[in-house]
Amino acid sequence: MDEIPQLLRDGHRGVLVTLKRDGRPQLSNVMYAYDEATRTIRVSITDDRAKTRNLRRDPRASFYVNAPDFGSYVVAEATAELTPVTTRTDDPTAEELVALYRAISGEHPDWDEYRAAMVEQRRLVGRLHVERAYGVY
Repeated sequence: MDEIPQLLRDGHRGVLVTLKRDGRPQLSNVMYAYDEATRTIRVSITDDRAKTRNLRRDPRASFYVNAPDFGSYVVAEATAELTPVTTRTDDPTAEELVALYRAISGEHPDWDEYRAAMVEQRRLVGRLHVERAYGVY
């Protein structure tokens, strides 16, 4: 499908599906932002989580978003790219995490505090490059 459904473009809450070592799916509720120009879903994730380990081992992912009425949904199939873990409040990953936060939630009341938390939590950005989308919408 060449056209990305409005449901994916307008949403900020979805389910990231990665593959466990044994091949079974592992699902995580996440906040996201979609960049239409690059067909990329971006999510903030921590270095020590299963989804991160899974994506490092196998970058194939699916991303599920449903409408509030639960009648419409879209599944995006993607290949993930992971940024480095943020280690400084001014490194490129920290900057991308700030941009991602703004895209999802707007302005933060204390950006210095936010940046420090991103370093402490060992956050990074998962970029899901959408290759195909399907669903009922």
